[in-house]
Amino acid sequence: MKEPVNSNRTLLDPEVGKAHTLPSSYYLDEAALEREKHAIFWKTWQVVGYREQVAKPGDYFTFDLVGEPLLIVRETDGKLRGFYNVCRHRAGPPAEGCGNRKVFRCGYHGWTYGLDGRLLNAPEMDGVCDFRHEDFSLRVVQVAEWGGLVFVNLDPQAKPLERWLGELPHQAEKFGLERLRFFRRKDYVMDCNWKVYIDNYMEGYHLPSVHPSLNRELDYSAYEVRLFDHYSLQTSPIRGPENENTVDRRYKQREGEMAAEYYWVYPNWMLNCYPDNMSLNIVLPIGHQRCVAMFLWFFDEERLKTDAPETTYKFSDEIQMEDGRICEVVQKNLRSQSYDRGRYSAKQEKSLHHFHRMYLASLNAGVEWRAGRDI
Repeated sequence: MKEPVNSNRTLLDPEVGKAHTLPSSYYLDEAALEREKHAIFWKTWQVVGYREQVAKPGDYFTFDLVGEPLLIVRETDGKLRGFYNVCRHRAGPPAEGCGNRKVFRCGYHGWTYGLDGRLLNAPEMDGVCDFRHEDFSLRVVQVAEWGGLVFVNLDPQAKPLERWLGELPHQAEKFGLERLRFFRRKDYVMDCNWKVYIDNYMEGYHLPSVHPSLNRELDYSAYEVRLFDHYSLQTSPIRGPENENTVDRRYKQREGEMAAEYYWVYPNWMLNCYPDNMSLNIVLPIGHQRCVAMFLWFFDEERLKTDAPETTYKFSDEIQMEDGRICEVVQKNLRSQSYDRGRYSAKQEKSLHHFHRMYLASLNAGVEWRAGRDI
């Protein structure tokens, strides 16, 4: 019998070797998604874009964060601003798509806003009692920048981004994320719950079975996982030169000194850092059994002049297609009456257990989370 979605009943043992996985109902029940929107996606720091999209004054882009329309813009003084992309008149769109503007004019009735969100003009509102322009500015959301990426948090009381990231900026400093430039984006829509995809990302356990080409590059026997308050880090050395002459390899090296580092930040974005590139994953639900994984690739300017980005993209695309296939099968099988909860590999699935405990802590409103402690 499947356990119903009830975070007050569903608890995980803090020891991974004693814990059972999340019940399958958390991947199948539409009610779970509604709780996740309010308790997770609208209360955490979310990646919504990258700095090149808002490099100059007037540059802007729009983004849909699980049903909340957002507008990000670079003001004339260079300050980054974030707003709900909802006109204060009758909920029309102040902006669409991306580009560069001096003002935003709603496409419904023409209300016009400055780059700072102030209402500048409201046509045909003469004679409206007690109407004041200053009362109808666009609603503000928190925005921040780090590593060439743009973040928002819809919770006005949220702690600053730098506190949320903890040690991550220092750990990733060696990859020089600030100097990387955007190459390409591809969205992968999958028929699976967003957590199925995150679960899959959280472990290298499936590497030998699902990703033969990636397994030729990474030394699975030396795979390591480290857990932090709001994120985890999976690390694997790039295989050394011992088998370079017998198999096709992307990375050629002499001493095996290179490594791949995979940062997952709660709840749904990842940095995949390789010796010659970084890719960003943003995973968002588009239904309770459907999600999208937005992949963005970044390279330094010199590599962008070569064919390396295209080669990397093709390699990554192959891996993502493999992940998508297995995730869709898992989602289908989660519906089976034969399955409700499983067990974690104490060696290989520590980060998955870590994610699930953070997830349940979020659903239990007001419960403080610390890595390594019970919820």
